Amino acid sequence: MSKSIFPLTIKLSAAYTLLMLALMACKKPYNPTVIASPNHYLVVEGVINSGNDSTIIKLSRTVNLDSAVTKNPVSSASVTVESDQHNVYPLVSTGTGTYVSGGLNLSASQKYRLRIVTPDGQKYSSDFITVKPTPPIDSIGYFIKDGLVHLYVNAHDPANNTRYYRWDFDETWIYHSKWGSDFVLDANHTKIIPRPSSQQIFYCFGNDVSSNILLTSTAKLNKDVVYQSPLTEMPVTSEKLEVKYSILLRQYALSPEAYSFYQNLKKNTEQLGSIFDAQPSQIAGNIHNEANAAEPVVGYMQVTNVQSKRIFLTSAILPPSTSAIFPYNCEQDTALYRDKQGYDQVQNTLIRFPPNYIPTRGIFTPTGALIGYLYSEPLCVDCTLRGTTITPSFWK
Repeated sequence: MSKSIFPLTIKLSAAYTLLMLALMACKKPYNPTVIASPNHYLVVEGVINSGNDSTIIKLSRTVNLDSAVTKNPVSSASVTVESDQHNVYPLVSTGTGTYVSGGLNLSASQKYRLRIVTPDGQKYSSDFITVKPTPPIDSIGYFIKDGLVHLYVNAHDPANNTRYYRWDFDETWIYHSKWGSDFVLDANHTKIIPRPSSQQIFYCFGNDVSSNILLTSTAKLNKDVVYQSPLTEMPVTSEKLEVKYSILLRQYALSPEAYSFYQNLKKNTEQLGSIFDAQPSQIAGNIHNEANAAEPVVGYMQVTNVQSKRIFLTSAILPPSTSAIFPYNCEQDTALYRDKQGYDQVQNTLIRFPPNYIPTRGIFTPTGALIGYLYSEPLCVDCTLRGTTITPSFWK
């Protein structure tokens, strides 16, 4: 009879356990020092719009990872578009590092560049760029899968000349607070009075912009057709879709070099989650410091007519019985008037009404006497803390 292998198994298991404990004991946390660079490199965002729509350029400078400042706009710069035939088109500053020009309607027979003079006198310019036309957006569609609403874009170029595409978008939606409010404190903050219609805080508009770099290429296809290229997704329970949602999509035609730039930028900013993802690499654009070509400048300038399209979606697209999930845990509490042999109709002393909270509804006796109020915290009642009550001009 052969001997049992169980004792050997137990010994190996114990040895393995001791080895793992020893290895774990040797581990030390790795807390690298954040690299602090004295350089703040120029960042240039936007395109030169060759059509009849506005050209919008945003200038900023990079910040260190440990900086308390996350935005570093460059204001008071001189920004112009110049052609290789010496035509100059100035852009006007609108504040906070944004520079704008009306429709330039540029001739495709010329090349153009962006030129920047920063407040400290540094001069930057892009390469001269050929106008590359952008075909129209065919459609924006959606489908629902795995509890998500997926938005996508379709486009094509019948001349097969585009081949490289980029998109960005603005989102707008109408939403409401968790609790409606029929009352407001008066100007002296001493009495609760009916809420005027001019102080409505239940329905508001929210907005957001795309944060990912959206690209696709049809270079390996026989026809220049983009089919259901992904844009964004959101849960069916998102408050964006509770009432009505709108997306304004912008489409840009890219040169092969611009496509490579944005592809590299995407890898460096969005695809560094593990050792199997793309590793960081140098991002070389087509904008340069005229006095120091070795200075990095973040950005890639293009000249194209930007195409745009807007669609609206309502809650009717959602599966039956879908309810939006409010982003905060919101409860209501009660504030009652003091009881003096029945309810005090003088109504001058409320019990437990915290400062800065907002009354929502009145509490009444069976005979109709007001005896107090329900109330909740501002984030649960005042929609203007997350948006605006001003209806956008495009809303319908």
